[in-house]
Formats: sequence, C-alpha cells, structure tokens
Amino acid sequence: MSAKISFPSKTPVFARGGMVLANHPLGAAAGIEALAAGGNAADAAVATLLTLSVVEPMMVGICGGGLVHLRDAQGQHEIIDGLSCAGAASEPAMYRPLSDVPPLQMQTVDRQNEFGASAVAVPGSLRAWALLHERHGRLPFADLFGAAIRHARQGFVVTPYLAGSIAEARHDLARTPDMAALFLPQGAPLRKGDRLLQPDYAATLEEIALQGPDALYHGALGRKLVDYLATGPVPQARLTLRDLAGYAPQVLAPVQGHYRGFDIFGPPPPASSGVHVTQMLNMLETRDLAAMGFDSPLRAQLLAHVMRAAFADRARHSGDPRFVDIPVGRLTSKDYARALMEGVPPVTAAQGYESRDTTHITIADGEGMIVTATFTINSLFGARVMVPGTGMILNNYMCNFDPNPGRALSVAPGKRVPTSMAPMIVARKGRPFLALGQPGGTRIFPSVLQAMVNIIDHGMALQEAVEAPRLWTQGAEIELEPRFAALAPALEAAGLAVKHVPHIGGGLNAIRFHADGQMEGAACWRADGTVLGLGGGLAEEGVRFWPDRSQGSSSPN
Repeated sequence: MSAKISFPSKTPVFARGGMVLANHPLGAAAGIEALAAGGNAADAAVATLLTLSVVEPMMVGICGGGLVHLRDAQGQHEIIDGLSCAGAASEPAMYRPLSDVPPLQMQTVDRQNEFGASAVAVPGSLRAWALLHERHGRLPFADLFGAAIRHARQGFVVTPYLAGSIAEARHDLARTPDMAALFLPQGAPLRKGDRLLQPDYAATLEEIALQGPDALYHGALGRKLVDYLATGPVPQARLTLRDLAGYAPQVLAPVQGHYRGFDIFGPPPPASSGVHVTQMLNMLETRDLAAMGFDSPLRAQLLAHVMRAAFADRARHSGDPRFVDIPVGRLTSKDYARALMEGVPPVTAAQGYESRDTTHITIADGEGMIVTATFTINSLFGARVMVPGTGMILNNYMCNFDPNPGRALSVAPGKRVPTSMAPMIVARKGRPFLALGQPGGTRIFPSVLQAMVNIIDHGMALQEAVEAPRLWTQGAEIELEPRFAALAPALEAAGLAVKHVPHIGGGLNAIRFHADGQMEGAACWRADGTVLGLGGGLAEEGVRFWPDRSQGSSSPN
C-alpha cells in the first residue's frame, strides 16, 4: 500500500457557500438548513448538535458535555469548554472502588459511577451551545430547533449504527421504564428500518426553544432532573438546582503549535489534543515521514514511539488546570520533543477511563467562520437513565474520575477530567487549511494526528486521508486496523506486541480549504458520516426575473 493508492469508500463534496459534516445525515441536513436560511457556521453547529441529540441519542444530548473550537472570519480562535463537571456534593470517597490498581481501579461496587443516578455530572452541552449562539450566532435561537423538533415528533428511520447501539445496551435500557418503552418496544430492541419517535423529547426541545437554556438550568426541566435523581437508592452524589444554575462554560484560548510551515490550533487542558498533538508533531518533525512511506514498518514504529511518549506525559501531567499545574509550555516545546526522540519514558501512571461514544461535527460557512466541535453523554446512552416525561438522557461523566481518593483524577466538587476530544484547526500563512475531529475516546487525538500527517507528509487527498488505515498505542500493545495487518510481522520482529482490531476510534470528518476558495468535505467509513455542501446561492443584486408590469411590459408568456 502507498499514499498513491486510493482506498476510500465514501465520496468528498466540494462547495463554496458552506459545508456541514456530521455523523448522521439528518444532523448534516439540519446544519445546511440553517445555512440556507441565512445563518452562519455557529447557527449551523447549534442546529446540527440539537438534531444529533435526537438521531444519535446514544452519543449526544443536552445533558452531556463537550468542546467547541471556533475560528472567526478574522482568524481569531476560541475554545468553548462545555465539559461536564462534578457537582458540589461530590467528594473523593463517594464511591467504593473495586481496586486501587489497574485494571479495576476505575470501577466501583454495583457500577455506581457508571450507570444510574449516582453517575450523573453537571451537564454542560446545552449551556455551551447557547453560549456559542450568543457570542457568534445570527439567526434567532428558537429557529435552530426546527429540524430537531421535527425529527423527534415525526420520527426518523433507525440506522444500523443506532440499532447496534440499542442492542448492545439493551439489558441496562430495560431497567429504566422510559428508555425501555422508547428503545425496546414490546421488549425487543429497535431494528434498522424501524421508526423512532420521541414525543416527550420534542416537547422538551419546544420548551427550551421558547425559554432558552434557562428552561434546564433555572427552570422546570432542571427541577424535574434534580427531583428524579433524588429518588434513586444511592444518596451520595445528588445534583442540585444550585449546581445547574451555577454552571458556566469557559471561553479559552487554544494551544498553538507549528509543524512544517503549518499552524496547529487545538483545545487546552483539560483537553489533551492541543498539548499532545503539538507534542507528537514536534517529535515527528525531526524525521522524514514522506521518505519512509505510508505503509512502512519504520513509520509505524515511529508513530508508536511518539504516541507512547505523549501518553506517558498525559498520564503524568493531565488534569483540570484549576486543580493541577500542567506544564503546557514545556510539553509543547521543540527542545523537549528533540529530547524525547532520544528515548521514550515508560508509562508510569494509570490513564483513566474514557468512553469512545461521542459525536463530532465540522462546519464552515461561506464568510470565513469555522466550527469544529465534539460532544458526548459519555458512555453509550450515558447513565442509561432518562428523566421521566422529558426524553432527556443523562450523562455518566462521573465514571471518568478515579474513585480512589488522593489522586490527580479523584473526585472533587466542580472538577473536570481530561478528555481526548480533538476539534482541531490547521492554518497556513494565516489562512485556514484544515478543520477536523472525530469520536473515539483515547484514540481520538492520535487518530486526528494521523489524518494531518496523511495530508501534510504523505500528500494524500482529503478523502484518502480520513479513511486511511490507522494504528494506535498508549504504551503497551500496538493496535492495527485490517488494512494495516501486513505490518504485523515486521512490528512483532521489532519487539512490539500487535493487536488486530476492526477499527480505531470513530468516524473522522474534515474540511479542507483550497486556495481558490473552494471547501472540500470528507467523512470516513467508521461512522454514519455525511457531508453536505451549499452551492449556488441567491440571485445577484439587481437581477429581475420578470419585466416590471407597471411600465406596461407584456407578459413573457
């Protein structure tokens, strides 16, 4: 295999008026609808995410959390951190851990930090989406709910991806009456081709459209959520109305790196991507990847080398910067990267748990605004509970904390845990070049890195770059996708343990910005990724379709 051999299964889209990529076609259509209505990329992002909360209910919802990366038409970047956090009543010893050492150190008795009321953290998604609109949107906020409400009330066809998720989680879904009624009618999981209607969630979205996010953070929806959590059997970690009212997303500056003449922008801690993608690129810059060849075992060993180094530093230094000191400047320096290329330190700390069940969107409008955003309710169907009568599926973000007290990832009020979310933007000579991201837990930022080097170092077309085979390691065995299986003998001969997996991470989607003003969008085979572009547009100023009859002109017929 070489970089010149095509292996895509999907087709890219080119457009000038705008581009929307999402991991469900109805999500992408909602974003395009917003652009067509005169909205910008921020409007389209909110409409897309709201719709994804309907059609990807296993991945994303208004009661989850995530990150938005926006670049405006003037080239200014900002990160909106809408990650969920631990409630004020949370405490380090609130759970009973199964062990204080891997592999069971993140698990608790009766799965209290994974499923049910005690797993729920303060939701950030809706507040973050509203802040994105408040700072940058153009259309009325209520107008962005139309597609989501329509699909919730009228229903949509279940995809194989959603059907598989329901089947996987069916035993836990069956324990919650509202979720069982929705996803397991007559006791059987919905299958592909079935129609899913969510009337309660449609009513919830209508309430938020009328009242704004305060319907959840200060209003009746929030009271229903808090009252429901208070009815469970485990009293240690109850969210309160004060937790909801006090939640505020953070607006942060990105981490900026430089790689072979390109500027790399990514989220700062507690996100890992800005720091560790920059760190890995700095390491790779000391070697000639293009000369190695895309399918070279040497290249695979090099990628494994830099991933091990990044995960070793992530284990030592990552966390919520309000609770721990993170040496961002040192980790992202060129000198440190050169030193790391002399040897990779061992992984000396546990990485923690991070769910792979996220969704990602990449959007650009025709005026220069770009939004790339990743959101989640954490695990598949989150805490696998639903607030009765609302259709709101709650997150299980608390399982990302170490249930053992006295550690960097231990529970603390208001604390967030590291995330591998990687909504990234690449620029060259002050102009946008690439925007991308994907789902996939700890496999996200190393996979996004590989898409970047596929384009920059190996000269791949965008569709090839996002669909190309991946590898991944965080220090032990190296995972290979099927189309990289031929690398296994050479890697094993070099002393690496190899694990063959069907896919690494989730569906990456990306937009490439060409010098002639065209945008190119591509989504990969690993999810229901869909690209929609906006071409054509309104008539030129002054154009009239029919003669002015007031001047006595005859009919064109």
